[in-house]
Amino acid sequence: MENQLTGNVLVAQSGGPTSVINASLAGVITESLNHDCIEEIYGGLNGIEGILKEQLIDLAEESQQTVRGLRYTPSSALGTCRYKLKSEQDFTRFIDVCKAHNIRFFFYIGGNDSQDTANKIAQHAAAQDYEMRVIGIPKTIDNDLTMTDHCPGYGSVVKYLCATIRELALDHEAMGNHDLVSIVEVMGRDAGWIAAGTSIAKRRNQVDDPPHIILLPEVAFNPEYFLAQVQECLKKNKYCLVVVSEGICDANGNLVAAGEAQDSFGHSQLGGVGEYLQRLVQKSLPGIKARSCKPGHAERAAAHCSSLADSNEAYMAGQAAVKAAVEGNSGVMVALVRGDTDKYSCETTLVDLASVANGVKHFPENWIGEDKISVNYQFNKYILPLLQGEVAVPYENGMPAYVRLDKNEVPKKLS
Repeated sequence: MENQLTGNVLVAQSGGPTSVINASLAGVITESLNHDCIEEIYGGLNGIEGILKEQLIDLAEESQQTVRGLRYTPSSALGTCRYKLKSEQDFTRFIDVCKAHNIRFFFYIGGNDSQDTANKIAQHAAAQDYEMRVIGIPKTIDNDLTMTDHCPGYGSVVKYLCATIRELALDHEAMGNHDLVSIVEVMGRDAGWIAAGTSIAKRRNQVDDPPHIILLPEVAFNPEYFLAQVQECLKKNKYCLVVVSEGICDANGNLVAAGEAQDSFGHSQLGGVGEYLQRLVQKSLPGIKARSCKPGHAERAAAHCSSLADSNEAYMAGQAAVKAAVEGNSGVMVALVRGDTDKYSCETTLVDLASVANGVKHFPENWIGEDKISVNYQFNKYILPLLQGEVAVPYENGMPAYVRLDKNEVPKKLS
């Protein structure tokens, strides 16, 4: 039986976008329309930062066609941010905005830092005796959120990268003559889930298929060992394709490549490890051609190659969050639970936000090959179900017809 609380919904998105984060937003909107205790459905523009400025839009005014279109549209339709609530004044302002608009249900779609933010908001609302149910909805291509089997966004980024690697392989097979090293730099700050996932690009029983070398943050980078493995690969293959996670570190725990800039959460701006490896190969192995590419933001925005399973689970997480809040839950995150039968299935559960906030789920050591540059076959059972199916993206004049929200502004009530 529903623990009745009547008021308005506020939903926002935070952190790096994914190709399925809008599916979670669609799930929140669609499910909210099913409950009489929910009166209005608002979206916060640009995450917490926009909410502090009282930048809200009326999501109930969006057409049903647009809401359905969110399920195949990439990036964060509401906008995003990497803003950290720092002061008591920030938290007080946030709660004041919620009070002014009778927000009783707050949903935050995001990763590690976002779940920490949601947890603190739940605590501050309780401290101010303001009844508001706060639910976190998982999102991160990095797949490094704790307490959930996997994260919406992960399956799609792996599917896209594996397709890209198979295409590069055909190019390199034509161009290489035991003298070509191709380096693909992928995202993954603290955990190697994305880089490891590209191992699925190998065709079944084709051990010499790329990626030939996978470099994970969980394994300390050794330049001499890396170069030796490259040379060994080129003896057998016309080319060597390397996948490297942007967050790899040396034996002392120092990032191999990082800029000086930091975000508001203190994270170094990563990027450049592919170029570093390219220079290392060119300098150390005369006569070898080295190339590097960095899909960068393209890998998290590639809705044209996203996974239907991933999109459906992202939508399901949004729905589950609303159901949980209406039933009286707060201070929790929706987590995905894998069924224990041979045929893959996935359900949702609720986990305490405090147990998720700021944690990191590393790629399991027992799934890393003995050579430290490959991934064991046991990983296949974990990853393959997450890549299944294709999202049907409509096309117009030969181009994907993604949607945009109308963004009808909610009148401000505070100074």
